Amino acid sequence: MKRTLTCIALALLTATPLHAELNASKLGELMRQEQRNLNSAAEDHLKRMVKAPAIASTSIKYDADWLSSQPAASGGKEWQCLAEALYFEARGETVKGQFAVAEVIMNRVDSARYPDSVCGVIHQGTGRKYACQFTFTCDGIPETISEPAAYRRVGKVAKLMLSGAPRNLTDGATHYHTTAVSPRWARVFPKTAKIGVHVFYRQPVRVSQN
Repeated sequence: MKRTLTCIALALLTATPLHAELNASKLGELMRQEQRNLNSAAEDHLKRMVKAPAIASTSIKYDADWLSSQPAASGGKEWQCLAEALYFEARGETVKGQFAVAEVIMNRVDSARYPDSVCGVIHQGTGRKYACQFTFTCDGIPETISEPAAYRRVGKVAKLMLSGAPRNLTDGATHYHTTAVSPRWARVFPKTAKIGVHVFYRQPVRVSQN
């Protein structure tokens, strides 16, 4: 739109003097129309056009005292999905381990191989017992939050990750498992980190069939 207005303006400025007054009037009307269009744009559309700045890596400290000092968190559906996933998948982990699990979920959201929303990633495959991506969504056990303090902590982690916290713990990991299991894919996926009881992996571009 700006390029179009610029071209129109240049054309009008180079017009013959005979039509200069008329062209100036047309330019003014175009500018006023553009301003009216901007003013009438939906607020949520304008918000989507402006991306919030990422949180600096130096502002994150992966320890319980720092996390406790952060304000209470809440949010919409995406926040709720991420907070619940962290609660059921990693509430017993250290703060660093919880951020690491959150990184995997956010990395999947950014990957073309997975759904493009937090809730979509977490609930992918849900409905078939033990065929889902995150066990807590299909293990047949009711998803009951019985530790409110733990939920408040992971809720803060979820809020920070959705607000653009850096993902520098797992080197782009898209998978993880606990040290209690050894899935087949772990033999072919590059290992990127081990934090607490979780081991992290990055899905390769092409997986060998051998």
